[in-house]
This record gives sequence, C-alpha cells and structure tokens, in this order.
Amino acid sequence: MVRNWLRLAALIVLLDQATKLAVDLSLHYGQRISLLPFFDLTLIYNRGAAFSFLAQGSGWQRWFLSGIAAVAIVFILWLMKTSAQQSRRLMLALTLILAGAIGNLIDRLAYGHVVDFVLIYWHPWYYPAFNIADAAITVGAILVIWDEWQRWRQSRKNRPSN
Repeated sequence: MVRNWLRLAALIVLLDQATKLAVDLSLHYGQRISLLPFFDLTLIYNRGAAFSFLAQGSGWQRWFLSGIAAVAIVFILWLMKTSAQQSRRLMLALTLILAGAIGNLIDRLAYGHVVDFVLIYWHPWYYPAFNIADAAITVGAILVIWDEWQRWRQSRKNRPSN
C-alpha cells in the first residue's frame, strides 16, 4: 500500500523537476510572462525558505534548510510506514509533503537555490512566487490539519457524555 503512495510522490517530484527545468530553460531570471490577469510565469531563485525567509544569508542556509528537509523526509517516510492503515487523506497529505520536500531538496543540492515560477497577484497584492513542490507541501499541510480535525470531531462524538 505504501508503495503506491511512494509512486505518486515520485510522479509529483518528476512533474516538479520537469516544470522547473522547462521554466529555467525558457525564461531569463526575473522575466515574467502574463498568462491571466492574476497569474504570471516568472523565473525566480529562492535561496531561503518559504516567503524567502533566510534568503539573505551568506550561503549557510542552503545546508541548514537541506538538513531540515532531509530530516523531514525521513520522518515522513517513518510516518507513512507506521500510518499506512490510517485514512487515505492522511496518506495523501504525507505523500504531497514528502514529494514537495524532495523536489525542493533536489534544487537546493543541485543549484544552491529553489526555482520558483508561479506568480499569483491581484492589483497591488502579490503572493510570493512558488513552484509545484511548494504547492504540494501547502495542500499536504492543509490535508493534515483537516484529517486531524476530523479525527478530533470523531473522538468527541464517540466520547460518552456525563
């Protein structure tokens, strides 16, 4: 059962890496191509974490963030092995987070930065550029929270009342 989830994670990593490579080969750094009134493709290199946190570091953050990702990957693999009988939603969530962590770790190790290319905005508001790995991590985190909330609700429903 876990193998199927790992296959899905591998597919997401391949999609993430292929899109990053395509954008990196097609655009110049900072170039933007408007696709919709609220969506551009752009090529940005993020040396930091989410929202460019630690991006101004002198290079140490590459290894620090890579180490955190490696530990997270091992932990998620352990969770997947021990949680295989849990809900499909939790397994999907862990799969998405795993794939995103691997995708961004590959970038950090290979290039020293993460390739971001999706830019969402509305008038003066801009969301920081991101990639498929970032989207997978975000959706996975939302699913983990939803799964835990559902379990909490179920446990309260099954608890005997006074």
